[in-house]
Formats: sequence, C-alpha cells, structure tokens
Amino acid sequence: MFYLKYRPRTISELDNSRVADQIKKILSSKDLPHAYLFVGQKGTGKTSVARIFAKSVNCLNKKSYEPCNECENCLSIDASTFTDVVEMDAASNRGIDEIKSLIKETSYLPMSGKYRVFIIDEAHMITGDGFNALLKTLEEPPKSAIFILATTNPEKLPKTIQSRCLKVNFGKGTKADLVSMLKRIGSQEKFNYDDRFYSLIAHHSENSFRDAAKILEEVSMQKIKTIEELENFLGIRGKNDLLELIEKKDIAKSFVWIEEFTQNNGNFKNLIEDLLEKLRLYLLSKKGIETDGLEKTNLSAAEIGRLIRLLMEAYQLLKQSPIESLPLEMALTDFYNGTS
Repeated sequence: MFYLKYRPRTISELDNSRVADQIKKILSSKDLPHAYLFVGQKGTGKTSVARIFAKSVNCLNKKSYEPCNECENCLSIDASTFTDVVEMDAASNRGIDEIKSLIKETSYLPMSGKYRVFIIDEAHMITGDGFNALLKTLEEPPKSAIFILATTNPEKLPKTIQSRCLKVNFGKGTKADLVSMLKRIGSQEKFNYDDRFYSLIAHHSENSFRDAAKILEEVSMQKIKTIEELENFLGIRGKNDLLELIEKKDIAKSFVWIEEFTQNNGNFKNLIEDLLEKLRLYLLSKKGIETDGLEKTNLSAAEIGRLIRLLMEAYQLLKQSPIESLPLEMALTDFYNGTS
C-alpha cells in the first residue's frame, strides 16, 4: 500500500509541515518532556511521527534531531522489532490490567537505546480506572521512559492526563501538504499526472494523508489517466451540469440528471461537497470578494444562501437515508418550491 510504502522515515520527510516544525523544536531542546499528546483526525501521521520520534531519541548516530535510519536501533524500530519501543492499541487493550502491565514495563531500563518509548494509540479508549493507574506514572515517570498518547478524540481524555502531556496538534492535512505528498509518491511511481489531477484527489481525501494515498493507489490500479476519468471515479462528474439546471429552474431535467447519476454509481457525498464549495464561491462573489476563474451565476444571493442551507441539511441526512439520492432530491424540491 502506498501509505505504508511511502511512510515518512525522517522529520524532513513529514508531509504535515506544521507538525514537522514542532517536532524539530522539541527534539532540538535540551530537556525532553516525558509525556506527549498527539491530537488529530485519522490519517494525519500521528503514529508515523511517534515512530520517527522514537528513532530520533534512540539513534546511535544522532547528530541533530534527525534519525540516521542506518544504525541498528533505527533499523530495528522501522522493522518493529526494537524491544525499547512498546506500542499499544488502547481500542483493544483499554482496561486497568493492560495499563498496569504497561506501567510495569516502565520499571525496566532500556536494553539497547537511551529511552523506552511507549506509544499508546487511540488513547481516549482507556477506561477510567486505566487512566487513574496511568496518571501517577505520567506525573513521576522514570527518566528513561517517554510516553506518546495518540488520539482522535482529546475531549474524552481526563484533564488530569492532558495536563501532564505536551500537546502536539496535528490538525487536518492542508491541501498544499496533501498535494506535496501525492506528488512525492507520484514521482517515485513515475506517474505522469499534472497538478490539477493531484489537487482533485487532495480535495476528496477528507484532509487525510492516508486517504489521499489510498485514492492515488486505487486510481493507478484502475489505469485512470485523465481528469474526466478521475471525476467519474470519484463520483463527481457533471456537477456543473446540475448547477446549470438548478439555475434554469428546470426541475424535471434536474431529477433526470440525479437519476442518471445514481445509475452510474455517483458519490452523493462528494457531489454535495462540490456543490457547496461552488455555491460558497458564488456567495463570496455576490458579496464583492474576487474569486479567480469563477463564471457568473444567475442565482441571487438569497437563492444561493437558501440552497446552501438546504444542501447542508441534505448532507447531514445522507447517513440516515435508505435511498442515497433522496436527501438531495428533497433539497431541490424545497428549493424549487421556494421554501427554506
């Protein structure tokens, strides 16, 4: 898989540029904190950064914040065979017994490196008793132990735990960083895609580096080469045609369009997201904010605002609807009837 094959191995290779800067500063400091909280949505690189961090603090040839990726320790961590790096998935090891077992591990001195690094993924899944057991160790950790707690839901962690950790916010992958990663992979795989192609994939990756890499891999496997083929694959082809029909208030043709979109296995989530993005730009234009390359619309500012609200409601209903096209069809019905 591309995401694993091209996983960053050094800090300079990190696709999340903002996090890379934070980690550089942390590892360049004289005194390392012994507990960290990595916060961010799925696929933003939390585990990858934790492993690079573990390599950096245990590298035998370390000259700066970067691991050498050549010494025995670095190679062993990359191969997940390094005894001084302990990874635990709290989603399946969340109880007090598992946490007590982990805490017991901290009493052992490192065997090969300078630090024993404990990486706890999905840390918010730990039980209340488990957190209570962990708290004492985070307050007074052994000098040779480093804890890295990774989570997608920091609000579920007790504040007492959060206050003992240095927080690193991974946020969402920016479009620029996502495109940079895709181009890096594309260069290695010798793909001949242009920036617009990579930009479209990034736009539909839900700000996730992992998801963007997965889409690129699927696209390459399907031998997709053109923007049109990519739009069809992502289920967004023809969105501009639908907007044109909406502007013309042609309800019959709009519903025919949606039915054809359904028959072609179009992705309604992506479709509504793209419609909302286009309408947002229309609204900005109506308010006098310049938007490059945007064609004019016959919709009024009030109509654009009403359609945005209806489409946002449709988007929320997608998961609940037994018929995927129904929320969009109801939104357009209300719009054409002039209701809000």
